[in-house]
Amino acid sequence: MRKILLFGSAGLLLLAGTYSATAQKNSFTYDQLFKNAAPNTSKPLPSIRGWIDDEHYIEMQKGADGNPAFVSVDVKSGKTTPYTGAVPNEARQQPTPSIGIADARNITASPDGKFVAYTRKDNNLYVMELASKKVTQFSKDGSESILNGYASWVYFEEILGRASRYKAFWWSPDSKHLSYMRFDDSKVPVFPIYVLDGQDGYLENTHYPKSGEKNPEVKIGIATVETGNTVWADFNAQDDQYFGPPLWTPDGQFWAQWMNRGQDKLIVYNIDLANGSKSEIYKEEQKTWIDLDEYSRFEFLSAGKGFILKSDKDGWENLYYHDKAGKQLNQITTGTNWGTSIVRVDEKTKTVYYRARKENSARFDFYKVGLDGKNLTRLSFGDFSHDQVNLSPTGKYFITTYSNVSTPSTMALVDAKGKVIRTLGDSKGADFDAYEIPKTELVRVKSGDGVFDLPVTITYPTNFDPNKKYPVLVSIYGGPNAGTVYDRWKPVGGATQWWAQEGLIQVAFDNRSSGHFGKKGLNYIHRQLGKWEIEDYMSCGKWLRQQSWVDSNKIAMTGGSFGGYMTCMALTYGASVFNYGVANASVTDWHFYDSHYTERFMDSPQENPEGYKNTAAMTYVPQYKGLLRIVHGTSDDNVHMQNSLTLIDVMQNNGKNFEFMVYPGERHGIGGNNAKKALHNRNEAYAFWYKNLLGKPMPAQFLNTEGAGGRRAF
Repeated sequence: MRKILLFGSAGLLLLAGTYSATAQKNSFTYDQLFKNAAPNTSKPLPSIRGWIDDEHYIEMQKGADGNPAFVSVDVKSGKTTPYTGAVPNEARQQPTPSIGIADARNITASPDGKFVAYTRKDNNLYVMELASKKVTQFSKDGSESILNGYASWVYFEEILGRASRYKAFWWSPDSKHLSYMRFDDSKVPVFPIYVLDGQDGYLENTHYPKSGEKNPEVKIGIATVETGNTVWADFNAQDDQYFGPPLWTPDGQFWAQWMNRGQDKLIVYNIDLANGSKSEIYKEEQKTWIDLDEYSRFEFLSAGKGFILKSDKDGWENLYYHDKAGKQLNQITTGTNWGTSIVRVDEKTKTVYYRARKENSARFDFYKVGLDGKNLTRLSFGDFSHDQVNLSPTGKYFITTYSNVSTPSTMALVDAKGKVIRTLGDSKGADFDAYEIPKTELVRVKSGDGVFDLPVTITYPTNFDPNKKYPVLVSIYGGPNAGTVYDRWKPVGGATQWWAQEGLIQVAFDNRSSGHFGKKGLNYIHRQLGKWEIEDYMSCGKWLRQQSWVDSNKIAMTGGSFGGYMTCMALTYGASVFNYGVANASVTDWHFYDSHYTERFMDSPQENPEGYKNTAAMTYVPQYKGLLRIVHGTSDDNVHMQNSLTLIDVMQNNGKNFEFMVYPGERHGIGGNNAKKALHNRNEAYAFWYKNLLGKPMPAQFLNTEGAGGRRAF
């Protein structure tokens, strides 16, 4: 075995891979990678389900009868005994009660289990007492444009989240109250989507506020279950504003998160349940923006002991201790924490356990620190990302799952001082060493302005030869605080393994707004969303072009949604660097996207006309010279096909050659409800890479795949 040393513009590069001059390892077959016939190259890690006490944890194993069985594992000896007690992580969600109402939506049981709340297609909110089947109707003005307890589109997509399934009501801890949002969409513009069903088709109309347009008017109500009466929080619904997910505190207070339309001021109010009056609990202002869609902003302590707040107001995601009235007592964490999440607060010892990316922006570590901000201790170990942590009741031990780009995931039992007691398992299967696994490494590339060291992961072809030149495929998302470059192991198999065997270098970049550089890095994109991102990607692309083993005429990018936008920008704004691209469901002009997301970063088009012009892919079409494949679903209700059609119009008027594939009836994720179309989209993209990067026909295995549509090879 011998190592390969490479020199590039970024200095000495030690290739993570080594190659053997003698031992020939196996390659994976198509069926192994794409038909779930993979060999035994990986195995599952132990399934840890919680702790009984500080000396025993619970593991789920396969019993003698083949069914799951729980065992208690002794920390010191590792011995197991059958366990039949309560399993913390096995708490099953109760089945949704059958209430006999066909159009009931988001049926949600009260904490005491005596009631269910739901909305109906009339867009009104109801509560049913399960024992008596008595129904109380909390609202009566629901209509096509008035929604009670059911979210308007922009709140569903950007604030409450897709997991809400449009639910916009919340039970109080004592089951006596139900808070909800009332949306008035009557002044929100309607975007029509043509659906081709039937002889004439029809229009699907959605109240969708694009940047600079009228938002829904929102009221927050607190209904009393016993009476059915609603008290409205003291806000003016006509104001240009947003409301974040509300909060019920452990002692029954109701907090509303309010934000101005400009999204640079956040105020959290305590709402009086009797009269709706409000009193300020917390206030924050930033020069750029504050994220509102944040469910994990607060960690409540025992009643009367205050709360811990997570904020990026100092440029990083740090924790702050407040008393119950909202007064800040002290800052708990300092420095370059990002992706911060609290694992546990031990109120007895006044210790906060948390995970964050701190020492290395591509790795998660596990820490403890005093509630007063003193005695910070790193509990995790080594040059690994610790991605799952299971802490014992008093913090005497924890179980961690860790890895890096060259170390498969491993699980270990660790004591409170960070010392590994025992390795519990690793994910390498019995045949791992018999197969040629592509090598991946993480490097840093200097940004064009010299401010940031941008993280890049490179997966090399199997049997990599530094004397050859290889095509490059860059996979991108690139949206704000949505980095993809981490120093963690990626499971063996799938498309990554296939392309490595076919001779593609596979790359991921992260830009300054990815989270690697905190809110300080994110702030660069304010009022110019897309500009610095593509500049950073061009810096990484230029670095690649300087490597002797890269074919500089075959550097391609692909992505969807924001990644599609980045791909369109790469082939226009970045045409001097990138040669090919496949852009799926792309934003191409921020005028066409929704108000809340777009204005958070860009302000409105009225406030920032030059910013919108300078970040539209159409602006740079005259520079286009490679080959872009544009893909969109006609029924995409998130990123409307208007984006791709507008880009196509400009490309045609400029005499540019490109490819376009349309998927009738498909939404933002093509093939979400149609496996044949998903397969068709995959194979069309693969054929594009085979023709333009690898210079050969796509293998027959893909062409003969059921549902592929018999696509001919090039």
